Amino acid sequence: MLCKTFAPLRNVISNSDKGVTYQFTDDVDFKDHCTNGNCVDDTDKVNARCLHIFDEFFKDKSTFEKDPKGNIYIVQYILIWLSYVLSLIESNEAGNRSSFYNKYINEGDKYNNNNIDYIVGYNGYKDLIDKNNYILSMDMSIISKLYDAFSTLCDIYIEFDTNDSNCEKSSEKVNQFVETYKKIIIDHNIGEDIRYFYVLINLLTDYDNLKKKCE
Repeated sequence: MLCKTFAPLRNVISNSDKGVTYQFTDDVDFKDHCTNGNCVDDTDKVNARCLHIFDEFFKDKSTFEKDPKGNIYIVQYILIWLSYVLSLIESNEAGNRSSFYNKYINEGDKYNNNNIDYIVGYNGYKDLIDKNNYILSMDMSIISKLYDAFSTLCDIYIEFDTNDSNCEKSSEKVNQFVETYKKIIIDHNIGEDIRYFYVLINLLTDYDNLKKKCE
């Protein structure tokens, strides 16, 4: 369910040359999260999609237990996605992420007025984000690789489900994920920053869970 939720969010953004050009290709499913049903600019559209993801996973206790299976670490994936998408809009990625956080998350009712007391220690979506806020200040060179790794892993999961659990058909993407994972560790000295390490551990755990299905 995790990757199936992210799939349309990846598809509604068409980009080439690592984000040199991009286009939001569909808004129909996200208009409920726009002010008065109208997202006036690209950051509004990103915000609508971000809220959509949080609702899909954390809207109520039954949703949280069914789809994320009680794991709040998927917030890391949401913020990696958010950081990557915002980088397609502005060249000043860090500043853009900070502005987005202040406008929509810190000051926005839709991230603060959520009743998620079924998760101990959290009152709203903002609390989930703040726990992992370091991702919003990560260098984009690592964010882009983390996004690629997550996106590739989701492709593998979706192909696995589509092809009747045929792991051989996804072997190329499996190799791609492994190489991206290794490159992140080598290029960024991940062992020196425990926060990055946690993100990689979660990616590796989801990868290992997929491998077990192939055994």
